[in-house]
Amino acid sequence: MNHLPTRTLILSPMGKMFFNILATLPEFESDLFRLRTREGMAMARSRGKLRGKKPKLSDKQQRELRWMHDTGEYAIGDLAEVFPVSRPTVHGTIARQQIATGRPVSNAP
Repeated sequence: MNHLPTRTLILSPMGKMFFNILATLPEFESDLFRLRTREGMAMARSRGKLRGKKPKLSDKQQRELRWMHDTGEYAIGDLAEVFPVSRPTVHGTIARQQIATGRPVSNAP
């Protein structure tokens, strides 16, 4: 049996094709894994099992925060201190309340 040197095998057209096919297998597995994950998440979401991170403020606190912000008497930093959360949380809460109520902030800075 005659063995070709490895370098010659790799550089030949058939060798290149073989290694390219081998290289696509991990990518194919990764794509399948991603697809299955998305399908599983969609099924869980349809059953109500998939939820995101729980909000730091209750619904009542979110409404109160929005009301306090709308009065114009409280800055974002003040609201972050009153409700022990970060400034980005205050901004996010106000934005979600805008979407939920369908009305923009009355006195945006």
